[in-house]
Amino acid sequence: MVFFAAVLAAGVAQTGSAAFAACPLELAVYGDAENAGEIDFRPTGESAVVTNTFKMVLDNDVVLDGIVMWTEGVARPHGSLMYKCPTGDVTGDELAACTVWEGVVYSADDKGNVALLPAEGVDAPKTLIFPDLGPSLQMSAAYGANGFSKVPWDVFSLKGCQE
Repeated sequence: MVFFAAVLAAGVAQTGSAAFAACPLELAVYGDAENAGEIDFRPTGESAVVTNTFKMVLDNDVVLDGIVMWTEGVARPHGSLMYKCPTGDVTGDELAACTVWEGVVYSADDKGNVALLPAEGVDAPKTLIFPDLGPSLQMSAAYGANGFSKVPWDVFSLKGCQE
C-alpha cells in the first residue's frame, strides 16, 4: 500500500500545474514519466460491453490494443492490453495468449483523489494508473529484440486531447 501511495503521489506530481481545457476521455492522450509509452483513447462506439477503447504506443512502433470492460458483482473497470491478437472468431485461449496486461484501471485527480476509470462521456482524469503494467509488459512477447525496449511506468499523465 505504501508503494501504491508513492506511485500515486509521483503520478499526481507529474501533472504539475499544466492546465488543459476539458477533454472528453474518449479523445484523451496520456504519457508516462519516462516517455516510454503513450496512451491514445478512441471512441468505443455502440458496444454494450466495452466502455473504453485505447491504444498504447511504445518505442520501435509497437502498438498494443486496449479495452476496458466493467466487471459484474463488485463493479470495476477491468482493462486488457493485447499484442497482435488474431481477428474474427477468437477462442479464449487465443485471446489469453495475446493479452500482455490486464487489471483494474484507476484514475486520480490533481489533488490525489483516487477513483476508478470512468466510461466515455466525461472529462478525462488527470492521471491514470495501470498497476503492475511495467513488469507485465517486460515479460511479454512484445518486449525484446523484435519489440519494444523501453518499459513504461504504471502511471500516465494527461498530455493533451485529440481533435
